[in-house]
Amino acid sequence: MRLPYVQNPPPTKTEDESRILASVQARRAPNPLLPLDLALLHSYPVTEGWNSFIGAIRTRTSLSAVVRELAICRVAVVNGALFEWEQHAPLLQQGGLSEEALKIVGDAQADFKDESSISNMSAEQRAVLRYADAMTKTVAVPDEVFEELRACFDEKEIVEITATVAAYNCVSRFLVALDVGEKNH
Repeated sequence: MRLPYVQNPPPTKTEDESRILASVQARRAPNPLLPLDLALLHSYPVTEGWNSFIGAIRTRTSLSAVVRELAICRVAVVNGALFEWEQHAPLLQQGGLSEEALKIVGDAQADFKDESSISNMSAEQRAVLRYADAMTKTVAVPDEVFEELRACFDEKEIVEITATVAAYNCVSRFLVALDVGEKNH
C-alpha cells in the first residue's frame, strides 16, 4: 500500500466516527476488516459513503450472484485490480460459473465478440461481459452491446448492472492507485 493502513481497529475521535466504524464492521462480519477498509478509514466521511453505496450494490440489488460477480470480476480484470479479482472470483465460482468460464473471464485479452470462446456461457452472461468491457474500456456503450443486454434483462436489472460496473470501476481505480493489498506495484 502506498499509504500506511490505519490501525485495526482504528481509533475513533467522535461518536460519528464510532458509528461509521461499527457499520463497516457489521457489513464485514463475521470477517475482519479488509485492507480496503483500512485504507478507506483514513477518511470516515468517504468510508461512510463507500460503505453505503458499495454495500447496496453488493447486497441489495435483484441481480443473481453470477451476474453481479461476473460484472465485478470483468472490471477487475480489465483494470488490473488483482485484489478485487482475488476477493470476487471465488464468489463467482461459488455462484455457479465453471472453472473453464472463469479462466475466460480472467483473461484480460479476451474478446467477447468471438462466440466460440464463450459458447459455454449463457446469453445473459455473454451480454454482461460485453457490457462490462464496453463500459470499462471505452465508457461509451455501442448500441448493439446495449441491445444485447436489453434482450436479456429488464430495466431494473439494466440499471443495477450499470451501477455495479460503474461502482466497481471506482473500486478498482482506488485499489490500483493506492496498491491496496500490495497486488499492483
